[in-house]
Amino acid sequence: MGASRRVLVIFIACVSFFLSNLAAQQTDQVTAELVLGPQWRQMSRRAGMIFAGTVLNASMWTPVTDRAVAGATPAVQLRFRVERAIAGTQPGKILTVHEWAGAWSRHRPMRKGQHVLIFLYPLSRLGFTSPVGGSLGQVDLDPNGKKVAQLERAIRGARSEEE
Repeated sequence: MGASRRVLVIFIACVSFFLSNLAAQQTDQVTAELVLGPQWRQMSRRAGMIFAGTVLNASMWTPVTDRAVAGATPAVQLRFRVERAIAGTQPGKILTVHEWAGAWSRHRPMRKGQHVLIFLYPLSRLGFTSPVGGSLGQVDLDPNGKKVAQLERAIRGARSEEE
């Protein structure tokens, strides 16, 4: 699939997710921009996996042995239950990813039970990934995992500015 077609497919999937509980007056691109900012197209192109899911756990991890090893790269192990697959994964999958511990500080920490829509970079040659653009690639969802947290308030604010 060509890069522009892939971005279009990802865009449609993301927008359908965002619009599932929003007023019909908002255009797809305005909604994506409200949630992800003006760089949403670039984020979609750079992501290797995009999905909505629940964080099952986040813990420190050392490659190979799960024990401290001299010279090993410190990492965070994240496990997700994929509820809505958009790109690079399948719904229902339990996904384990590893993030270099140094990148962990570049976005909001994730906690067990949290619902997120996440854009992850493709795996590095060392098997690590992280959210695209740090916190930009990590969208908090409500406790049911159905709506973007704070989105309706942002849309109401945008509407009042237009009036």
